[in-house]
Amino acid sequence: MNTTTKAEHKAVAGSSRRTFLKASALASGGLLMGVSLPAGLQAAGTLHTPNAWVHIADDNTITLISARSEMGQGVYTSMPMLIAEELNVDIRKIKVAIAPPNNKLYGNPLLGGPQLTGGSTSVRDGWEKLRIAGAQVREMLVSAAASKWNIDRSQLKAENGMVTGPGGRKATYGQLAEAASKLPVPEKVAIKEPKDFRIVGKRTPRLDTPAKTNGTAEFGIDVKLPGMTYAALEQCPVIGGTVKSFDAAKAKAMPGVLHVVQIPDGVAVVADSWWRANQARKQLAIQWDEGAGAKLNNAMMLDGIRAASKTGKPLPVKAVGDAEAVIAASQRVVRREYVSQLLSHSPLEPMNFTASYANGKMLLIGPTQWQDGAQGAVAKAIEMKPEDVAVQTTFLGGGFGRRIDLDFIVQAAQISKAIGKPVKLLWTREDDMTHDFYRPQSLHQMAAALGQDGKPTAMTFRMTSQSVTGRVFGLPGEVQDPLMTEAALAAYEIPAIKHDIVKHDAGLRVGYWRSVSHLLNAFANESFIDELAKEAGQDPYAYRMSMLKNQPRFANVLKLAADKAGWGMPLPAGRARGIALMEGYDTYMAQVAEISMEGGSVKVHKVTVAADLGRMVNPDTVEAQIQSSVVFGMGAALMQEITLVNGRVQQTNYHQFPVVRMNESPAIDIILVDSTEKPGGIGEPATAVVVPAIANAVATLTGKRVRTLPMTADAIKAA
Repeated sequence: MNTTTKAEHKAVAGSSRRTFLKASALASGGLLMGVSLPAGLQAAGTLHTPNAWVHIADDNTITLISARSEMGQGVYTSMPMLIAEELNVDIRKIKVAIAPPNNKLYGNPLLGGPQLTGGSTSVRDGWEKLRIAGAQVREMLVSAAASKWNIDRSQLKAENGMVTGPGGRKATYGQLAEAASKLPVPEKVAIKEPKDFRIVGKRTPRLDTPAKTNGTAEFGIDVKLPGMTYAALEQCPVIGGTVKSFDAAKAKAMPGVLHVVQIPDGVAVVADSWWRANQARKQLAIQWDEGAGAKLNNAMMLDGIRAASKTGKPLPVKAVGDAEAVIAASQRVVRREYVSQLLSHSPLEPMNFTASYANGKMLLIGPTQWQDGAQGAVAKAIEMKPEDVAVQTTFLGGGFGRRIDLDFIVQAAQISKAIGKPVKLLWTREDDMTHDFYRPQSLHQMAAALGQDGKPTAMTFRMTSQSVTGRVFGLPGEVQDPLMTEAALAAYEIPAIKHDIVKHDAGLRVGYWRSVSHLLNAFANESFIDELAKEAGQDPYAYRMSMLKNQPRFANVLKLAADKAGWGMPLPAGRARGIALMEGYDTYMAQVAEISMEGGSVKVHKVTVAADLGRMVNPDTVEAQIQSSVVFGMGAALMQEITLVNGRVQQTNYHQFPVVRMNESPAIDIILVDSTEKPGGIGEPATAVVVPAIANAVATLTGKRVRTLPMTADAIKAA
C-alpha cells in the first residue's frame, strides 16, 4: 500500500530541490542528482518528487538508480538510454541499480504514487523526467568545470564521460562530480530535440543479456546469505483457509529439519536444504478450517456475476444520447454475451523471497514489483517500523502482475523472525498455480441497434466483474475502478452509447494480470463489432474503417495491419483471417490473425501487428514485447483456464495449464509506426488484441462464434 500521508506529501512539496540533493546524497565524493517531475507528468492532485536519480562516482562510474523492477521488459536498457542520451555517454557505460523503497522519491505517478512496476508505465513515466535528470547533471558538470578552469561555460563540451575545453583542458565526469554536487540544481535545462537523438530511438542490444545468459544475473531463486536456511510452506488447499491444528512429529524427524513454524498462512518446515524442507513438509498432518471458500466453483461464481449484473449498482463509464431508447425502438437489434475465464499468472520463476531478521532489523531480498508495498506490508505483519525493513530487488523471473502481491514476501519475513535466522522461502510450481491471485472472470452484455446501412445507431455495454483495485488498494465499492474500464470504450463512432461497469466480489482472490481489463473488454468489444459486421453482411475490416473517419491513428494502424496481412486476398484452403483493434496505455494497435483447424483445435499460423506507440526508446525491445505479448495472449485465448471444485484449484502445473510452446508459436509480422506522439506503453496491449483477432478468425473459418474463453476444441464443437 502507499502509506505516504498527506502531511508527508506536503512536506515533500515544500522542500527545495537543493534540500533533497543534500538529504539524499548516497556517498561523499559523488554526484547524486534528483529531478522533479514536470507538471505534465504529475497525477491529478498528487505530488511525487523527485523520483529519478543519477549517481556519478569518483571513478567515473555512472549508475542509474532505477525506480522500476526488471522482469523481462527491458528497463535495464531503456531507462539508461534516456540518461545516456543527455549525458552524451555510451549506453554501455551506465550501470543500473534498483531503488530501495521510497515512494516519495521513486513513486509511480501514472499508478497513483506507489513505487510499483506495472501498467506498461516504465517508459511513459521516465520519458521526460529521466532525460531532464541527465540534462541537469550534464549542466552541473559543465558548470563545475567552468568554475574550476575559470572560463565561460559556452567554451565547454560534455561528451563521452568528459568535459573538455580550450587549451586541451579536460576532466572526467567523476573528477568533477564532487564539485558539481555543491552547485544549485538548475531549474530549467534544455533537453535534446528528437532530431538530435543518437541513442534514443535506435535499436540497442539489451544490457542485461550477457548476465542472463552466462548465469551471473541474480534472480530471487539464486539468493544466498551466510547461514541461510530454507523453507517450504504448506498452505490450505482452499485459499483463505486456516490451520485448526497440526502434528509435526514426523516432519521434525526427517533429515536436516531445523524448525517447524506456524504462520497465519500455514505451516512452514525449515531445513538445511530446500529439498529436505519440502520432503519433510509432506509429512505434516494438518487439520484445516477451510472457510467459506470451500463452497466455490466456477459455475457458482459466474452465476453470482450474472445476478449482480442485474441487481448491482452500475458505475457509468460514458453515455451519449439515449442508447437504451434507441435500441428499444429499433426493429433490428443484436444482443450478445461474452465470458472471460479465470487465469493464473504462472511465471516461470515460482514465488520466492529471502528474509533475514537480526537485531531488530529485517532484510528482504527477492523479486517484487512493489518495493514500498513490500516494506509496509512486512512492517505491519511483524510489528516493526518500516524504516527497519530493508528491501533489495533482484531480477524477476516473470511478473505479469503476480509480483505486485506481497503474500510470499510477508510469509518469508514471518518465518525468519520466528526462527531468528536468514531463510529462503520457495514455493513449488503447484503452490504457485493453486495459490495465485487470479485474473477475474468477467461477463459482458452487449446490445446494438442497426440502421439501414447496417451500422450501429446505438450500443450498450455492461461489464460485470471483480475489482482488483478494490482488493489491493481498498477502493470503495461505489467508486469506479479505472483498471476495470480500460478499453471499455472502443474507437468506433456510434451516435448513442451507454457503457457501465458493475463490481461484484465472486469470492476468490483476484489480481492484476498482464493487460488487466484490456483483454476482457477488447474481447467483448471486438467480437461484438465482428458480429455486427456479419449481421450487416459487410466485410469486418471495411465495417470498422467506416466508423473511424475521425480517428486517424486507429484508422492508420487498422489499414497497415490489413494491408500487410493481405486482407481480402485469397488464402490456402482451410484458413481464415480475423481482425481486431484497440487502444491501450496510449498505444494504438491492430492485429490480424491467420488460422486453420487441426484436429478440432485452432492453429495460429501468423499474426500481423501494426502498432503506433508514439516515440520509441528502443525499437528492438518494442518488437520483443509485442512478440511475447502475442504468445502470452494466445494461451489465454486457446488453452488456459483455472477451475475450482469445492474451493480447490484443479490445475497444478503446466500439463493442466499449458503455455504456448515454441512449435505452437506463429510467425509474427510487426509494423511500427514512425510517430512523433508521446510514448505509449507496449508491455501489455498486444496480449489483449490477439484474443479477439483469433476469435474472429475462428468464427469466419468455422461459422461458430465462441463467446466464452478459452476457445478449446470442445468449446468450438459446442458453439
